[in-house]
Amino acid sequence: MAKTVVEIQVRAVIPTKAGSAVFLGNTDKTFVIYIDGGVAQAILLFMQRAAKKRPLTHDLMGHILSALGAKVERVIINDLREGTYFARLILSAENELHERKIIEIDARPSDCIALAVQQSALIYVSQDVWSEVEDVTEAFEQLQRSSDAPRQESEE
Repeated sequence: MAKTVVEIQVRAVIPTKAGSAVFLGNTDKTFVIYIDGGVAQAILLFMQRAAKKRPLTHDLMGHILSALGAKVERVIINDLREGTYFARLILSAENELHERKIIEIDARPSDCIALAVQQSALIYVSQDVWSEVEDVTEAFEQLQRSSDAPRQESEE
């Protein structure tokens, strides 16, 4: 049985002392996932569509997917256990060997988000996780109003 999901977007990526905070959500709710600074940098570069001197890890992953006739269909943040988020990367592959194949891979949410932003794929969160996460919309909006907070916001 398929789980109910909620569509979300990357609202902002903000550096922290220990890495970065990725604010995810929609007009109803915002929540935060803390991630490694390197993956956060990749997400920011994809959000900005910035040119890079050399391909980074997520660029390599995207190139491999493309070479295999695959693309990111969607990402689902599907579980939250003991403060750790889990996600599924949903790929579709279509090439001369088979018509269309859907592939579901367990992956870190940060990597899934980076690939989704890179390929303009949709990001979802399961209804179970959505109901469990703390709504930080007020804190996020306060950060947006703060002129001294470093951030990169998505173009919603």
